[in-house]
Amino acid sequence: MNRPGKILLVLALVTVVGMAFRVSWNALRDIATAIGADGTAATLYPFVVDGLMALALVAALVLSGEARRFALRVLAAYTIASLALNYVHGLVPELHGGSVDWGRLADWNPANWALVLLATSLPVGSIYFGSDLVAKVLHHRPPIEPIPDESAQIDVNRSMAEQGEPQIEEATAPPALETAPVDGVEVDDSIEVRVPVAVAAEAPRLRRATGRVPDAARSPRTVRTPEELLADARTITEEWPVKDLTGERIRKALRTSPAKARVLRETLKAERTAKAAAEAVAS
Repeated sequence: MNRPGKILLVLALVTVVGMAFRVSWNALRDIATAIGADGTAATLYPFVVDGLMALALVAALVLSGEARRFALRVLAAYTIASLALNYVHGLVPELHGGSVDWGRLADWNPANWALVLLATSLPVGSIYFGSDLVAKVLHHRPPIEPIPDESAQIDVNRSMAEQGEPQIEEATAPPALETAPVDGVEVDDSIEVRVPVAVAAEAPRLRRATGRVPDAARSPRTVRTPEELLADARTITEEWPVKDLTGERIRKALRTSPAKARVLRETLKAERTAKAAAEAVAS
């Protein structure tokens, strides 16, 4: 519905409510006069009853939850009370001309007492319930609904775990590569082979290493002949005493295999023994 249509609908509603209030106002004024209200109080009495009904209706439109249900209960209670008093006004013709006895709304005493209690308690109830409704409306904070664009952006920024999507398991490190023997070439067991692994920065997924590493990616191996190993051993152990010529120390110094270290140990000891014997004969 367009704006002019909405305005006409509201104006029609206000007109109908105003005419209904005028009809109810006549009955409630006569009831107030019958229970002892003066002229001014009787004129204001309909505003106390029907006015609180309008206030409760507005509060029910603004509030939510339990507060809204409370406003609807107040609206229902005062609607029933106004209906009952208007009904009594139609049943007792004497109320129209003001000829009824003061405080007399029904011939049967219990009904009369109940009606007088109802009519006199409505102003007090208007003070209590009206103040409570106004306080609830003033302290009401409507829930803030997120903007659709912001909600979509929040969903995008959330992690996959928060969105309920399956996570990709982190790839495990590739297994260590064993040293493969090369035909015709003897490889030292002590030489540590390191394969450079290129890791892309900010890669979304990690791939597992499969297959054999190509030869171009392998580190070059240093292979020494037995003569070169013996020469290096003579240079390194030249100042060592005979007791320090052990296979373990030679292996660590030359970074070679234990088998070759033992061979070098025996060779160096034999050379030391032969040298000592030659010096003894010469002396």
